[in-house]
Amino acid sequence: MIAVKIQDIKDFMSKLLIGNAFDSFWLSEASVTTSVTYTVDGVLHEDFFDTEETRKLQEEGRDYALWRDMKPFFFTIIKGKKTPLHFKIIFRLSRNNTQKLLQGSGLSYGIEEIFGLFLNFQYDGASLTCTTGTSLKTFTLDKSLDHAWDELVLKYFKQQQILWESV
Repeated sequence: MIAVKIQDIKDFMSKLLIGNAFDSFWLSEASVTTSVTYTVDGVLHEDFFDTEETRKLQEEGRDYALWRDMKPFFFTIIKGKKTPLHFKIIFRLSRNNTQKLLQGSGLSYGIEEIFGLFLNFQYDGASLTCTTGTSLKTFTLDKSLDHAWDELVLKYFKQQQILWESV
């Protein structure tokens, strides 16, 4: 797990809410506090979708909303003259991208052993921090997955030109 402080919050928010830097991430959960607090659980409810949509979600192995689908809602809440008092957004790496990470880093984990790889953003009214997290379905002292995920996140930040500093 790493924790970093985002240096240019305005640029980051543009990438988050207007750009497509995080569009392929699954939204695990989020909350935004302005005059009230909005809380969103990103878990999809299959009963809402028609047969074809459900089939497609099952093929993708997707249980969570994509950020690109939820982004307009959050943009509406956050835009304006006043910044939020607080927000927390927790992204989850998709199963396909988790599989790519495993293959690319030569790790011996199977996709079925991993509950999730998480990217947590928290804004406190003045600063924005990002922490990474991993969750396995079994206990292990092996931290190779943590290190591979942390390295991938920092590489991704560099690719997206997201400036950060260690906390």
